[in-house]
Amino acid sequence: MDVDLIGQTSVVAARHEDTLLDIARRFDIGQDEIVLANAEVDRWLPGEGTEVLIPSRYILPAAQRSGIVLNVPEMRVYYFPPPKAGSPARVETYPVSIGRMNWTTPLGTTKVVAKKRDPAWRPPASIRAEAVEKGTPLPEYVPPGPDNPLGRYAIRLGIPGYLIHSTNKPFGVGMRVSHGCVRMYPEDIEELFPEVPVGTPVQIVDQPVKIGWLFDTLYIEIHPLLEEERETSAPLLEFAMDLINAEWEKRRFILDGQALKAALQQLDGLPKPIAKARNN
Repeated sequence: MDVDLIGQTSVVAARHEDTLLDIARRFDIGQDEIVLANAEVDRWLPGEGTEVLIPSRYILPAAQRSGIVLNVPEMRVYYFPPPKAGSPARVETYPVSIGRMNWTTPLGTTKVVAKKRDPAWRPPASIRAEAVEKGTPLPEYVPPGPDNPLGRYAIRLGIPGYLIHSTNKPFGVGMRVSHGCVRMYPEDIEELFPEVPVGTPVQIVDQPVKIGWLFDTLYIEIHPLLEEERETSAPLLEFAMDLINAEWEKRRFILDGQALKAALQQLDGLPKPIAKARNN
């Protein structure tokens, strides 16, 4: 695959009964994604006929384009199926939930080591202890079924204790709500589960800023930093300029400084054009 951008944005009209969360699930978008892209729209009562932007255009993460790639601040997973002879390379993408503060989803390279349909859940001691502190104790064993937080499908990673799994609380997809595992909409993991063989490589990356080309135009996509990184990480401008300078070494272009400044201010996760390639 020799393109960096996939998908297209669109605009839909909210129904009378819709919340932004309803619209997000209908169009396979995470909760934070749709809220960031529609900052002026009421999350719970957008109102019948209100125009809602569907942010379904993405710059691919800077990672090996094979297997599964999870970009943590984006809360989105990309799957690159093995290419078939005579067919173009393709990519699938899905919104996910990640670990909340103090239960962060670990970064690094791993692989799929097991898959389980209708899994049981044995809550780790740390999660059970937290539940006791909250006054909502958990059993040692949760059988398969509608009350199981793992849902109907679980993909076990090589990082001990971490899964990509379904959920019985789909409204939380696209937010930081888990204990580190990666949750997907039930309908999404039902589609992904049979496609991903054991041994599939998995890359978990932290890329709040992504850049990529579409023909002669360079785009940037910026997501808010994770909460725990906002005091210790470099400003997003530094992340952006490091990427832009590295890209300049590979391909010369004319940068639109105002467009870059606007993208850094908006932080809406939407790809924005910021430069044009030079012809000489």
